[in-house]
Amino acid sequence: MVAVVAAGAVLAACSDGNVQSQADGKGGGIGGAQQAPQEKPRPMDVELATSDPRAGGGVIAAGDQDAVYNYSPTVMRDGGKLKMWWCSQYGSAQPPGDDVLYAQSPSLDGPFTGPSGGGPAAVFSGAPGGFDGMHTCDPSVIKVGSTYYMYYTGAAGDHALGNSIGLATSPDGLNWTRAAGGQPIIGPAHDVHRANVYGAGQPSAVYLDGWFYVLFTDTTAKAAGWNGAGQFLLRARDAAFTRGVETLGEQGFVAKPTTISPRTRSLVDGFSTDLMWVGALDAFVIAHETDAGTTLTFWTRDFTAQPYRPSLIPGAWKEGPGLVRRPDGHAPLSSGDVCDRVPFDVVRATVVGGAGAPTDLKHFGLDVRGSRACDGDARIRTSFEGVAMPSPQRTIDLVADGKLVRVDRRSVAAALAGEVLDQRLKVVDKFPQAARLSAGAKTVHAPGRGFGVVLDGKLYAVPDAGTAALNDSTVEEISDQAWDGFPAGFPLAG
Repeated sequence: MVAVVAAGAVLAACSDGNVQSQADGKGGGIGGAQQAPQEKPRPMDVELATSDPRAGGGVIAAGDQDAVYNYSPTVMRDGGKLKMWWCSQYGSAQPPGDDVLYAQSPSLDGPFTGPSGGGPAAVFSGAPGGFDGMHTCDPSVIKVGSTYYMYYTGAAGDHALGNSIGLATSPDGLNWTRAAGGQPIIGPAHDVHRANVYGAGQPSAVYLDGWFYVLFTDTTAKAAGWNGAGQFLLRARDAAFTRGVETLGEQGFVAKPTTISPRTRSLVDGFSTDLMWVGALDAFVIAHETDAGTTLTFWTRDFTAQPYRPSLIPGAWKEGPGLVRRPDGHAPLSSGDVCDRVPFDVVRATVVGGAGAPTDLKHFGLDVRGSRACDGDARIRTSFEGVAMPSPQRTIDLVADGKLVRVDRRSVAAALAGEVLDQRLKVVDKFPQAARLSAGAKTVHAPGRGFGVVLDGKLYAVPDAGTAALNDSTVEEISDQAWDGFPAGFPLAG
């Protein structure tokens, strides 16, 4: 498995990494009738200025014991800590094969240590007899509500097309339970069989607007390159991709009954990428390796056009990057000028070690400038959606759906927010207050709808039961029909 991934990284370096935007369809008025004025079209292919390049001098994380390789990190800024999971191998973690390690640090410059302060911990390994019986690798971790979700590559051995994507959940990022009955949630499409027999894997997940997005490699996809390179995108309404599944094709997202369907559109000619939503730019970004470093390729929300030209984070690399992200997979706000700057930081393997596999995780980054995050109400709403901060009343204000929800408990706000600030941003003062989430507020659960909290007679969806527990709310079981009878609020996360 390691050899195939490493070979893919070398092939990715030969790609320019640029994907041309699709044409915007523009229609005229019916019968020549005068149309109402529309918003000015968004500029495309905008050049972003960059500044403050940074490159950590030393290795910030590596497995101890007998770990000879360390690569494919996923990095989360969560609750004042930087948390990182990556692919390695400990002989002590049975069965033999790839393991997922975990370590944390207060700083991106490291060192990253295990949860108790020692060496990184092996927190996820193969399950004998399962599709991932030998290898668990390439983790991508997001947190929605109080639940951590790990999307990962699993394989029972090293046989051809043996890789598929699995899902595990955790309350703390350390103790993981396989979801979907231990079965893969995304497998190879088998559109075309090529010399590269890797299969499907290397996932990257983001949660946005109630959708779980997963970007991944599939060497059998119709739109993959001759060498199997290519990145394909699915989204669904649930984390296990059983409900509302859509695949990205040439004309946008199309509903599909399952995750297995012809994969006809690739977003990047490469392997081992990372996906992130950047509210301040109102765009997705894909980080992927090219000759000189990590290239950042930007896409509109619907993946129909590229609003910005690619940027480059230079430096050595030997395997795909892990973007530093919020728990929901979004870009963190700048610690300086939130209206103009966006920080892009990555961790990536930088050398091929003695075992012939990537290792030595190091930090690189830069800021892009000119985001115009505070230009107009629509952009402000996009830029600060999901951010929580102190309110004037010693509570916490959560920005959701362009409004403020006043939350009594910081722990509840932290579970619902993608980012919690210590100081208030004046730019959000123009948002109206929609509701107040008091301790013990009525919380309901419907089997086909999920969890929600009732505020002033309206029902606001929340991600999971963990929010109710943090809020000391008793969960009342109701029918789907009763759920649908409530006046609808908006989701309080994502």
